[in-house]
Amino acid sequence: MRATLGIVLLIAGRELQSYFKTYSGYVILAAYLLISGLLFNIYAVGAETKYSQDVLRDFFYFSSGMALVASILLAMRLIAEERQIQTLVLLQTSPVSEREIVWGKYLSALAFYAVMLIVSLYMPALIFVNGKVSVLQILTGYFGLLLLGSACIAIVLLASVWSGSQLVAGVTGAVMVALLVIAWMLGRITDEPLKGLMAYLALHNIHFRTFSRGTLHLRDVVYYAAVTVFFLECAVRSLESRIWRE
Repeated sequence: MRATLGIVLLIAGRELQSYFKTYSGYVILAAYLLISGLLFNIYAVGAETKYSQDVLRDFFYFSSGMALVASILLAMRLIAEERQIQTLVLLQTSPVSEREIVWGKYLSALAFYAVMLIVSLYMPALIFVNGKVSVLQILTGYFGLLLLGSACIAIVLLASVWSGSQLVAGVTGAVMVALLVIAWMLGRITDEPLKGLMAYLALHNIHFRTFSRGTLHLRDVVYYAAVTVFFLECAVRSLESRIWRE
């Protein structure tokens, strides 16, 4: 178990360095901060008078949308890039398992995503200039963003295993994420029990809304954790099956 964890962390460290050694990581980070900052100033703060809690809630709403986009861009390269540059075979023939590869890649993207969230902390901190909000509410909202991004990265990582190019992986992953995001809308045109099931499976609606309001529910944490583990294990099985086919 200790050796497995060490290999996972080694792969994660190598992949994390690649985000900082190439322009792609900095471009994603800069775009995330720029667009999030614009949305924060235009819509969250706006021209009309608002309560500080409403400003913070709107900030997390728009940030969650940007978090989904950033997660897709971060994760779509994880396996597809290895296949494009023909280094996946070398990785698979080394003494590492498919599970170690998948979890190591996932942790690298999650770590860079966490760095993006930390850098963006200055935006909700600006609320303290003219207003007052609870630090706990900010931390709860960011915890929700981290869980949301974690689930999205796992979903797109599966798409990256399926795909032969980063572009295809990005499009496939985006479609999968979009379907899970709008699941609650599909549930509205169906009857029970399918209606309740679709609402619960939705990636964003009821599960993230509580975090944006500064409320922490165990059911939402369990949901995002379950989605993450499910899609990562699907990625492991898919990677194993591709080896047998290839």
